[in-house]
Amino acid sequence: MGYFRRSKIESVILAPLGLAIGVVAYYLIKGNLASLGGLNFSGARSSGIALWGALAFFFGAPLGLLGNLAQVPGIGGLFFRLLVPLVAFYETSMRLETESRGPSQIVLGTWTTVRFTAVAVAIAMVAHTVRGWRRSRRIRSAGMGAG
Repeated sequence: MGYFRRSKIESVILAPLGLAIGVVAYYLIKGNLASLGGLNFSGARSSGIALWGALAFFFGAPLGLLGNLAQVPGIGGLFFRLLVPLVAFYETSMRLETESRGPSQIVLGTWTTVRFTAVAVAIAMVAHTVRGWRRSRRIRSAGMGAG
């Protein structure tokens, strides 16, 4: 949410709301799928919604600000842009550690795909930033010589 707002104040205010809506949607979908007999519904009670909803409001403001800082062009905002793929890689690595003990190859394949995609996105972001930085340096140095 913070990445898509120009104002830092809007980013800080709207991000907790977006996260809270995401928490509620997650638990509603998880509950509906569990009722179909496909998933474990433990932790998806109202206490789970309350806990993660409160955490969404608590962490939403700083995350919204970080998202807003990711708009900074070039190398200055690269770290903030890399946070999402890095967190996705770390979080799925932790899930793989616990869920790989189970028999589900679908879960294993999903988390492995997410990890691979996170690394590919991070590499693409770094390459894009470095290419833009080099291009701008080349243009500046060509402009300095012409004057």
